[in-house]
Amino acid sequence: MIYLARGTRTGIRRIDRRDRTEFLALNRESAELLGQWMPGGPVTTDEAFEAYVARFDEPANEGFVICRLDTDAIVGRANINNIVRGSHQAGTLGYCAYASTTGRGYMTEGLGLLVPYAFGELGLHRIEANIQPANAPSLSLIKRVGFRREGYSSNFQFIDGAWRDHERWAVTVEMNRSQGSLCP
Repeated sequence: MIYLARGTRTGIRRIDRRDRTEFLALNRESAELLGQWMPGGPVTTDEAFEAYVARFDEPANEGFVICRLDTDAIVGRANINNIVRGSHQAGTLGYCAYASTTGRGYMTEGLGLLVPYAFGELGLHRIEANIQPANAPSLSLIKRVGFRREGYSSNFQFIDGAWRDHERWAVTVEMNRSQGSLCP
């Protein structure tokens, strides 16, 4: 595998159409876990996978998978969407772990690789994340990766049949430098 960045246990790479079978199986097994947090629910069909991957052909979206280095198995996914260039240089981070791999530190290391990659290779200055207040594991993860809470957005996004409140979190290239990258 060709990884964009490698840690001690995980690496990040771009999602590829060859990931279809593994990606869909992970999303299907994790549908109950992910459905309450993800807009539109998890990607579980061939058509939804094609649409998901096609998004990353556009310059405003970048898609990645986080993989175990010892097996190359996918343990999570991440994307940076709504990238705005010019004087803004920012994007919005989305991510998920899967039921079979959550709670093992893979996402902490994987997002810890992705943030410096986004600031370096993608040339971003700011990355934002929007997380539902009840999603305690995700809030803990984003804190570990160095994001700080910036605010609260009521009725921010339509998820699982209702408009959901979200906390707004962000990290800038300066914050990342001062904290020291999580990259091993």
